Amino acid sequence: MSRAQRFVSWNEQRFGSAKGVRWLLRYVFPDHWSFLLGEVALYAFIVLVITGIFLALFYQPSDTHMIYHGSYTLLDGQQISEAYHSVLNLSLTVPAGLLMRQTHHWAADVFLAAIVLHVMRVFFTGAFRKPRDVNWFVGLTMLMLAIFEGFAGYSLGDDLMSGMGLAIAYSVAMSVPLIGAQLAHLLWDGSFPGGSDFLPRLEIAHALLIPAALAGLISVHLALIMRQHHSQFPGRGRKESNVVGTPMWPGYALRSIGLLLAVAGILFLLGGLVQINPIWQWGPYEPYLSTNGAQPDWYIGWLIGALRLMPNFEPTIAGHTPIPNPFWGGVAFPGVVFTILFFWPAAERRFSGDRRRHDLLDRPRDKPQRTALGAALLSWVVLIFAVGAADRVSFRLNISYAAQIHVWRVGVWVVPVVVYLLSLSAARALQRSGAHPLRGSPRVRLRRRPSGEFELVDAGSPSPEIHERSGGHGERRCERTTE
Repeated sequence: MSRAQRFVSWNEQRFGSAKGVRWLLRYVFPDHWSFLLGEVALYAFIVLVITGIFLALFYQPSDTHMIYHGSYTLLDGQQISEAYHSVLNLSLTVPAGLLMRQTHHWAADVFLAAIVLHVMRVFFTGAFRKPRDVNWFVGLTMLMLAIFEGFAGYSLGDDLMSGMGLAIAYSVAMSVPLIGAQLAHLLWDGSFPGGSDFLPRLEIAHALLIPAALAGLISVHLALIMRQHHSQFPGRGRKESNVVGTPMWPGYALRSIGLLLAVAGILFLLGGLVQINPIWQWGPYEPYLSTNGAQPDWYIGWLIGALRLMPNFEPTIAGHTPIPNPFWGGVAFPGVVFTILFFWPAAERRFSGDRRRHDLLDRPRDKPQRTALGAALLSWVVLIFAVGAADRVSFRLNISYAAQIHVWRVGVWVVPVVVYLLSLSAARALQRSGAHPLRGSPRVRLRRRPSGEFELVDAGSPSPEIHERSGGHGERRCERTTE
């Protein structure tokens, strides 16, 4: 008996796991590159956890001040906080500290980018429809938590850039109607820049509470996918009742392990070769200081843009201002975006009248109205995101900052309408023509023989693929068929 057989036998005798393991090994994954976006996010999260544990061993969440006499001579003799001192030492003194810190930062950026792209893929292909609407809500919740997690992470350094970001966040918290002052005072442990309990609270949220919530949501997300099985694009042999692709073992597992190693390798290469957030250049935070040229991480840019774009609008009632200006860009704008996304599955069911189960995906061209509306919403957010860099455009290209703001206050309403009309026209044209302008029309393809040799065959020839077919009593079995 081989080691694998002995291991299976040992588990079966104690846990009765043979049936579950067999089902897992035969689980079929569809073969399409866009499904890997979710895996990239998962593997970036794993790198975040590993590097975050390392960083937590050296970070000191304390605002107690001290005089710096470390290796960075430009700050010698300056008064800094213990939090800033610990991050500075981690970056310049601890072996592999800078590598781990920068890898952690890059992993956070990639994690959020992969989630955003994954959400876009799900939206434009209709993967949010019944029965996967619950998983759509789980994914959007993960995105919101990931944004808070990233912001909390780079705010821990107590450097000048993170302090400016926290000052903006404090203003936004203060602007929440009715409870803003109490909310900000509670979170910051007093008036800005906060009391001595603020940094420890922020570290607990960043290192424990939000990661635990994200891990739980990821587990629920994966469990729902496995329970409902993957959706797939239409094609020969693909039906609502089956999944055509590669089984978990050995094909997909080895491919997935390769992707994990590739993502981790690229992130560590970025951490070692590409500088990000050099806090020693920003210096320690002081309320009376500011800096120019430092930009927040990309996933905060859309909120900065909204704050800059919002006109000086503050309604006054009986001499009171119930809704201060920062509320509109910092709370209302992201609230509108996420509300639209959360209610989209119900709205589409309501207006289309389609309440059926869907396991086959749509191509974006197949639903021109959804594609056009999604593209318009995306262009609205992207334009507001771009406005967040208006100060850098003004500095680099010598274009008036005020003129940019006035132009884009009109542009953010005009451009989405233009994008909607162009996207609708393009989707309908592609639907009529059946063309694939970005794919081309290959005449031959590569096929591997059972002997291991490769041969070129005509693109129209059938090829065997693995697919999963639903059997009785919820059982699924893997079999090889010819499309």
